[in-house]
Amino acid sequence: MSFSGPQFGLGLRKPHYQDFLETRVPVDFVEVISENFMVPGGRPRDILRRVRQDYPVAIHGVSMSVGSADGLRVDYLLRLRELIAEIEPFIVSDHLCWTRHGAHNSHDLLPLPYTREALDVVCANVGKAQDVLGREMLIENPSSYIAFADDEMSEWDFLAELTRRTGCGLLLDVNNIHVSATNHGFSSADYLAGIPFASVGQIHLAGHTQGQHCLIDTHDRPVPDPVWALLRDALARAPRAAVMIERDDAIPPLPELLAELAIARDIASQVVVPCA
Repeated sequence: MSFSGPQFGLGLRKPHYQDFLETRVPVDFVEVISENFMVPGGRPRDILRRVRQDYPVAIHGVSMSVGSADGLRVDYLLRLRELIAEIEPFIVSDHLCWTRHGAHNSHDLLPLPYTREALDVVCANVGKAQDVLGREMLIENPSSYIAFADDEMSEWDFLAELTRRTGCGLLLDVNNIHVSATNHGFSSADYLAGIPFASVGQIHLAGHTQGQHCLIDTHDRPVPDPVWALLRDALARAPRAAVMIERDDAIPPLPELLAELAIARDIASQVVVPCA
């Protein structure tokens, strides 16, 4: 599925299931967490199947673990492929992170060192995933709270090389850029300047929390002004990217999220795309 211009969506979360099943919600698509729907049968899968009749769907994973040194789990990929075959999502994505080693799953998005060795691992895993799934994936930039002393490149250079070597696309989370830039003291503008925007297929928006020592990517509050500003800059470079608001905690009534989505639409309508 392709679109001629930016599309605007929301994460499909349990408090809003009935809204999407019983009314026509003014969004262009919904996004779901892959792992919540990868078990065949049951109520979640049935709800997704019904929602899919009325809305395009993006599926967003949190447990593929493309940074795992021991490779990807084939059983996970096969279950994801089965979900893709049934739902026919227009986007399939996961995170630049690792979550698992052997049989242990941390259930957290753990950071990677930005080294050539780690890049080789991630490229091999993303390549295998795309081969098994039979389609391009988008990989999302993470929020970051630590840096590795042995880093050999920036995060944006790592992502650029990943797209070049595997042909994958990027899911650009502009909230994560702001969180990581604030925590580590780099420039959000430098980050955007280093991203290959021809590979950006989707943009995430979210809110964050000020922790004791750093910003924390909590997805539990409205999108703040610095993130809206980054959206404006990103859309000037990727005007056809699908834009979505993530809210995973302190989830408000649907009209509040739709009001935020209207801000994103308004920003997109005002963006001037530079001439090639």
